This record gives sequence, structure tokens and C-alpha cells, in this order.
Amino acid sequence: MRNLALVLLVLAVGGYFAIKWKLHSDVESGVDMAVLMMKPYVVLEYDGVSSTLSGELTIDGIRGRVQGYDDEFSIGRIGIDTPSFLSLMKIGDMQSIMMARKDTLPEYFGIILEDLKMPVDADYGRTLHATQIAALGVTDAEDPANECTGKYGFSPEALVAMGYEDYELSFNARFRQDDGQYGVEIHSGSANMWDVDATLKLAGNMTSELAMGPAYRPKLAGMEFIYNDRSLKDRVSAYCRRLGLSPEAVIDAQIDAFRYIGNQVGIEFDDYVMDPYREFLGSKSTLVVTAKPVDPIPLSSIALYKPSDVPALLQLSAEAR
Repeated sequence: MRNLALVLLVLAVGGYFAIKWKLHSDVESGVDMAVLMMKPYVVLEYDGVSSTLSGELTIDGIRGRVQGYDDEFSIGRIGIDTPSFLSLMKIGDMQSIMMARKDTLPEYFGIILEDLKMPVDADYGRTLHATQIAALGVTDAEDPANECTGKYGFSPEALVAMGYEDYELSFNARFRQDDGQYGVEIHSGSANMWDVDATLKLAGNMTSELAMGPAYRPKLAGMEFIYNDRSLKDRVSAYCRRLGLSPEAVIDAQIDAFRYIGNQVGIEFDDYVMDPYREFLGSKSTLVVTAKPVDPIPLSSIALYKPSDVPALLQLSAEAR
């Protein structure tokens, strides 16, 4: 009996490593093909593929350079997160699962992107910012109030002036099915800038509704957005003052930039959001924005409402902490 148990243990361990080797080999083959296809646009290298018993599968040690530019970027790791190694085995059959509308997806499915790092004044970053400004069609991007608050996105010059050398970003998202709804949990952070934790609750069944493809119309059942300042607010204020803005003008410029962000997504923030935001600018480090619609609302229908009506539609509110 003892020998039998030992044999079974050896077979189990051997089977695990054989499956792991096959998984890594398949992923590396796909990654190598993707790297080859992207070569006319981006030159990429990576250290390898790894997986864990806890259900993570990642491509590690990525280094890249955009063709035609000199500055490089790097990514610590990028991949997927599932409840267990067994769940990783099922992911490959996700498409057939959704087409069959079987409720057999893992308890959650996550996306991992850690330690994306690029110089704030990278040459490709300058081109991207210039392209963004041109696409917006604005003519006041260099106005001191707009420049220092990043109303249209922070320019490389602004980030350097605020004391940043590298832009470091990490992002994790999980899609989780709950009773009668499913949630999207997001955590994102940028070193010495900000952290964001967001939770979206969508009505329905993730498996069957995602199988609808382009016909899918997600319905928002609730949202919580938590923004934690990690020194960006103070750096913005200091830079604005160096550009000649008074303390009062700095606050006004930040409020104007915040309203602009709302307008870009079709929302005209009311006092339930703007008053806490003013408080956040003053002495708080965290801003929490929540949406609690009475009934789930199709996200695609929000654009049909006047921006001034959207806060009431979503039961939008905020709190400074």
C-alpha cells in the first residue's frame, strides 16, 4: 500500500509537470508568433512564461521598443489570473463554453499587468500626446491652467516639471459572477501618482450574455470608484503656482479639468459630486464616487440622456475622505 501511494504521488507530480510544460510550450509558441507579427511596429523580447498552482499564467520580463523611436519600455509581467491551475486548463475551452452557454466558467477570471515602466519624456510618449491633442481639436492645451492640471492629459514636459522620471503602472482586473449579476473589480496604480479601486456590478449572467457578441448590451447595476492620491495633487498645485496661478486659480483650474473629464463621458456633475471634489482638493487624499441606479441601466442608453440628467439617472454621489 505504501509503495502504491508513492507511485501514485510520483505519477501525479509527473503529470502536473508534463501538463505545465505543455501549457508553457503552447503559450510560448503563441507569444513568439505574436512577437514576430508585431515586429514591423514594436520590437519585443521576454524572459519566459510562468504559472502557479494558484491559477496565474504570465509572460515575464518583457522589454520593448516602438519602431522608429529610441526609448524603450518594460513590463514586469502580463497574463491571466484564475482560481486554480485546473482553471487554467479550462480557459482554453472558454469559447466553446460560452457558445454553449454553459455556466461552467471559473469563479473568476482576471487580467494581470504589473510594472509597466516607461520614461515620462519618452520620444514615443511625446508623439502620442501630440496626436491626442490634435485628435481633440483643442487650441488652449498650452494655457498654463490646462497644462499644469493635465486637462487634456499631462504632457511629458509637465510630468518632468512635477518631478517624475518614469511612468510606472500596474493594473489588475477580475470578472466575477455573483447571484443575478456579475462584477468587474479593478485595481490600478501609478507610483507616486495615484491608486484606483473600482467595482462595477452588471446585471445578468456573464457566460450567456458574453456569448451574444456584438449584440450584448451590459446593464449597470452599481458602481464604486475609489481614487487615492499618491502625491500627484500636491505636485500639480506646486507646478501650477510656478506657472503663475494663485491658490484660488489652481483650485478653479482643477475643477474645470474635472468637469471636462465628465463632459467627455457625457456627464455634467452636480453638487453631490462637485462639493466633495472641492473638499478632496483641499485637505483630503481620497475621493469615492458611487452610482446606485434604482434599476439596472443599459450602458449604451446613457448617451441618450442630457449630460445634466445623468447624475440623477445613475444616483451618482461622492465622498471625500
